[in-house]
Parts: sequence; C-alpha cells; structure tokens
Amino acid sequence: MLHDFIQQIGPSTVGGLAVGAIYALVALGYTMVYGVLRLINFAHSEIFMIGTFASLLVFTTLGISGPLTGIALVGLLVLTMLVAMAASGGAAIVLERVAYRPLRKKGASRLAALISAIGASLFLQEIFALWVIPKVFHKPGRNQTSVPRIVDRETVFTIGNATVRTDHLIIIIAAVIMMVGLDQLVRRTRIGRGIRATAQDPEAAVLMGVNIDTIVRVTFVLGGAMAGVAGVLYAMEFENIQYNVGFILGIKAFTAAVLGGIGNLRGALLGGIILGLIENWGAIFLGSQWKDVIAFVMLVLILMFRPTGILGESLQRARA
Repeated sequence: MLHDFIQQIGPSTVGGLAVGAIYALVALGYTMVYGVLRLINFAHSEIFMIGTFASLLVFTTLGISGPLTGIALVGLLVLTMLVAMAASGGAAIVLERVAYRPLRKKGASRLAALISAIGASLFLQEIFALWVIPKVFHKPGRNQTSVPRIVDRETVFTIGNATVRTDHLIIIIAAVIMMVGLDQLVRRTRIGRGIRATAQDPEAAVLMGVNIDTIVRVTFVLGGAMAGVAGVLYAMEFENIQYNVGFILGIKAFTAAVLGGIGNLRGALLGGIILGLIENWGAIFLGSQWKDVIAFVMLVLILMFRPTGILGESLQRARA
C-alpha cells in the first residue's frame, strides 16, 4: 500500500491541484456573499452550473469538434470565459434581486434567506432539466451531456513521477490569474473598499456614502463571474455536464470555503487546494469512489473542531 502511494502521489498531487483550483474559484462566491451578507448562498452551485452550460453553448455555436492549439485555443478559452462570466454573473444578479433582496429589505431572518437559497437552487436545476437543455441543446434534460474536447492532454513537463498535462496547466494558471485579480480588486480598488466597509459595518458604510444595494450586486456579480470561469474549466476537464452538476461540487466548494475560513478570499484558495489534494491522496488508499465521502467527512470535522477555518480571518477584518 505504501509503495502504491509513493508511485501515485505525484500524479494525484497534480490532479488534486487542478480540481482544487476549481473548488477554490467556486468557493470565492460563497465566501464573498457570506462576508458581506452573512448568508450561505446555496444556489451558488447552480450559478456554477450555468457557467458550464454557457461554455457548452459557445463550443456548439462555434462548431468545435476537436482539440485546438496555440492562438486558436487561447482565443476560444478567453471568449468562452467571458461568455460564462457574463451568464453566471447575470444569473447571480437576478438571483439576488428575486430571492434575497426582498427578504433583506423586510428584515427577514437568516433562516428565511437560507430557505430561499435552497428553493432557488432546486428551481434552477429543474428549469434547466425541463426547459433549457431540451430547448437550447436538443438533448434529454436529465442525462449527461458531452462536451467536445478542446485541448489535447499532452505532457508539458514532468516533476519526478508526476506528469503535468496541458489541461491541468491551463486550469491552474487560469484559476490563479482570476483569484489574484479578485484579491487585488477587493484590496486596492474603490469598489473593494466599499465591499470591505459593508462587511465590517453596514450602518457606518451607509453614513460614509456607500450604496449597500450596489455593493451587494457587485459582490454577487464577482462571485458569479468566478463560478462562470470555474464552469468553463470544469467542462474542459471532465467533458461531461448535467443539470445537477453543481450540487456535489457546490457542497465541496462550501467545504473549501469553511476549511480556509469562510469570509476570507485567500482562505477560499487555500481551502480549495487542500481539499483537492486530500481527496486525491485519500483516493489512492480507498479508491476514487470514496472522494465524495472524504470531502463530506472533512466538512463535518471542520465544523466540529475548527469552525473558523485555517486562517480564521473574516473578510470584514481585512485591511485596506
């Protein structure tokens, strides 16, 4: 068993980093909304799902049927990410406007908002299964839908016994760029200061001229955009998507957010990477069918022994 672990640790680490980067991108949406509104947006998993189908729509519209290389591949990825970011970000705005803002204006409890989030999640799943997928893609709504391969899975370089493939490298680089960009936006821009001020003290932020509704919208848009990019990378890597693709992955991304310290952007990155690695390393001993179990056990253990997460610093405490 130890010999098998040593032989597989390299490939499992590379795969874990790639999957963990996807978890981290989705976790950013959970952590930002929680930091500003103290709300666990469980419908965020369906915002991710919308990003996966937006990427499929781009591929089918352009008639992509095989792997691309060079400038063509870069151009396709950039275009697809922009479309997915727009689709997921737009859906996030509608979600906030319809499901959350009326409750917030009426001063409803967090439990009411949580129930609304669960209802919105189920609604989006069913509307895709019953209408969007059959009408737009002309496929059965509840079956898996294949995504065309857009990149050859060639070995770029090796580190020990670990081979780094093209798709893994693209995922890690794209995720790091997006997460660093979001972190710098929140820390260095005017809108980022507004987000942090609202998270720290909403009443004081209003007195200082911050428009809370605008900040909340921007928070949902940014989180949705990150989920859209994650949707593109997921579709590219796994090449199969379905109407409930975000359900399990959303729970794992939430686990990553809690693991890193929910409300902390860098914690979401750290939590996603750690969860991806632990899943893949655990699969060496237990088998890949145990990956979901490993993630859920991690969630229970975190909530029991370290509910504040590894970093334990909330978004509202971040310094300018």
